[in-house]
Amino acid sequence: MSHKSDILKKIKNKTLTVGVIGLGYVGLPLVLRFNKIGFKVIGFDNDNKVIKSLRAGRSYINHISESDIKNLIKKNFEVTSDYNKITETDFIILCLPTPLKKNNEPNLKYIRDTLSSIEPYLKNGHAISLESTTYPGTTEEEILPIAKRKKLKVGENLFVIYSPEREDPGNKKYSLKTIPKVVGGITNNCLKVGEKLYGSAIDNVVPVSSTKVAEMTKLLENIYRSVNIGLVNEMKIVADRMGIDIYEVISAAKTKPFGFNAYYPGPGLGGHCIPIDPFYLSWKAKKYNIETRFIELAGEINHFMPKWVVNKVSGNLKRINKRFKNLKVLVLGIAYKKNIDDTRESPSVEIMDQLRKKGCTVHYSDPYIKTFPKMRDYSFKLSSVSINADNLKKYDMIIIATDHDNFNYKLIKDNSKLIIDTRRVYSKIYDNIVQA
Repeated sequence: MSHKSDILKKIKNKTLTVGVIGLGYVGLPLVLRFNKIGFKVIGFDNDNKVIKSLRAGRSYINHISESDIKNLIKKNFEVTSDYNKITETDFIILCLPTPLKKNNEPNLKYIRDTLSSIEPYLKNGHAISLESTTYPGTTEEEILPIAKRKKLKVGENLFVIYSPEREDPGNKKYSLKTIPKVVGGITNNCLKVGEKLYGSAIDNVVPVSSTKVAEMTKLLENIYRSVNIGLVNEMKIVADRMGIDIYEVISAAKTKPFGFNAYYPGPGLGGHCIPIDPFYLSWKAKKYNIETRFIELAGEINHFMPKWVVNKVSGNLKRINKRFKNLKVLVLGIAYKKNIDDTRESPSVEIMDQLRKKGCTVHYSDPYIKTFPKMRDYSFKLSSVSINADNLKKYDMIIIATDHDNFNYKLIKDNSKLIIDTRRVYSKIYDNIVQA
């Protein structure tokens, strides 16, 4: 029996062992899904806190329940930091961060370090799928040399796949199971193996002709959003100067039944994809002597938006007879979007940092994030402030940076001296509210 036939049989019979490396917002849902449908799953992570939480049956991601984790550990699941365990797996899925360097160049450190760690344990018949955001060509460039060193033949006894994650934390309408899954393989045999495994867990698999196409698909999806959000953010700045309500404009425009999709402005872009993905393509495009002007312009505009909010703060200091150096500010919401606990690339944190550098005393309140998390670029020794009338009155200014549904916005309005509203929480005009 060929290695392809063997792994396809294992998938069909659910005797295959899935290894998921990186148990964050992408990896943990995959673990839960494959475990739920009957596969043995081994989870790998270098963070001991993650491992201890899972072994104890505790969730560390807000939208994943404790009961989900408890059900997981009752079944055929193991979690470890020991890469020796790779030898016990058949299908390896890499869910690793791909941040940017300070010069907006791709940082593949986590992918490369992990591949280096698992290389000694790769064996005949293994399949490996990369899900991380990256530039077209990464899967080939990073994995094929390993196959050559291990004397494994891709498409025969090693199956290499790229399948971009499409996780949307906190989205109650779509789940991992219902979001179509794009899959590309180095060879047709690789593709068939990827289709079969992902197809066992996900309702709709979308095969494409190569890993490069799959990598580019991921970038297009998020560049499309970045460019459109950049457009409405720039429109917001123009409309503000003209005294025009940009939200009323968008509301009117979206009544057009064709040719327009509504995107909304905000204090900047956050999350693991939209602020980062465009620069992966622009960096790669430069190697082909191509300038990606739309992408870079949108990035500039979106990157400017936290400063726009800070400028709004500056422009309203006279209203409360304050200067930056004696200003007490409470930022509401440090997650990058509402109703989740994910702070990756959050513009709220950039706003906090800029205000602190100007001499402000800055605190935050976020019902999903009790203490300020460890971040690559920011460090605040802070805990979330409770929202009540007495606490609100202690601050000179409130900035609504993330519009969590469980904030009491009436209480906030009634007990705040001045509110900078970056999310259009308040549609009516109030004396103590500034739209930003």
